[in-house]
Amino acid sequence: MSGSHPVPDWVDGVITIEILREDWADKAVALPAYASAGAAGADIRANLPPESRESGLLLAPMQRAIVPTGLRVAIPEGYEMQLRPRSGLAAKHGLTLLNTPGTIDADYRGPLGVVMINMGGEPYRIAHGERIAQAVLAPVVRAAFTPVAALDATARGEGGFGSTGRD
Repeated sequence: MSGSHPVPDWVDGVITIEILREDWADKAVALPAYASAGAAGADIRANLPPESRESGLLLAPMQRAIVPTGLRVAIPEGYEMQLRPRSGLAAKHGLTLLNTPGTIDADYRGPLGVVMINMGGEPYRIAHGERIAQAVLAPVVRAAFTPVAALDATARGEGGFGSTGRD
């Protein structure tokens, strides 16, 4: 997207996300990409600082860290980028994202970091260039929040957590 257009740029039927690599980032690490034709999320990779590339980033059980990607992005107005866990890392090793989904707003231009936690029982070493999360582009609908004297009645009413049963 060039400048600050309210309408996103489209190339071959997809929305364009501008990406800037950090000066320190390893340019050999692949940019976000979809692993299959039907994938909803583009894989995001760890791009570790030079001093950590060989050793990786060790996450002990219950330890959390912001894993760098070496990227900054420009998301078109009216959209957000959601960062979500990768199912294989979650199922096999207990690695997930703390703020799932993590939201990158259209007006954010800072470093793209992935807030990861090791919920597994064993330490896990995140390798330089490893796929660590998925990015899903989603439209944003803004709401107006209006105070009222009362809310309309529904069949559920005030039933909260667990009120609809286990079925």
